[in-house]
Amino acid sequence: MSLSNERLLLREFTKDDWIDVHKYASQDIVCQYQPWGPNTKDDSLGFVKQVINDANQEPRTRFVFAIVYNENMIGAGEFNIRDFTNKIGEVAYILNPKYWGKGIATDVAKLLIDFGFKELKLHRIYATCDPRNIGSSKVLEKVGMVKEGRIRENLFVKGGWRDSLLFSVLEHEWEK
Repeated sequence: MSLSNERLLLREFTKDDWIDVHKYASQDIVCQYQPWGPNTKDDSLGFVKQVINDANQEPRTRFVFAIVYNENMIGAGEFNIRDFTNKIGEVAYILNPKYWGKGIATDVAKLLIDFGFKELKLHRIYATCDPRNIGSSKVLEKVGMVKEGRIRENLFVKGGWRDSLLFSVLEHEWEK
């Protein structure tokens, strides 16, 4: 399975992708707002192995795509079905910092949201981010997600509790 637009391709992970994952996931700046990282080589290998394993689950709830830009694997875009009954999904993305500020995360978010509504037939899609992660907040607003609010101290990250901003978009809003 793959998703694409005129600039980039989102494709399923292969076992060799761990090398490119490690190029960004081992950097402090990339994981500063994440509960994981910086990755060791074993962490990056384990991530890719888990993603491939999750792709074979039935029913599949996790879709993690390698982001390919100018023939380089530069990050990951993830879609998780969080609630089948209420048709709710979550999007996330991570990019090699060499490619920040080029609109790639925005393109990835749009492709993932489109996938959630059109292919998975969901009703509501949400995303969260660290309040200090201004770039990610801007991406989520740019793609048309509504900032619903702040979830207080919902993640234990690097020895301390962290708040998250919550954004969402509904199917009928996306169709417009």
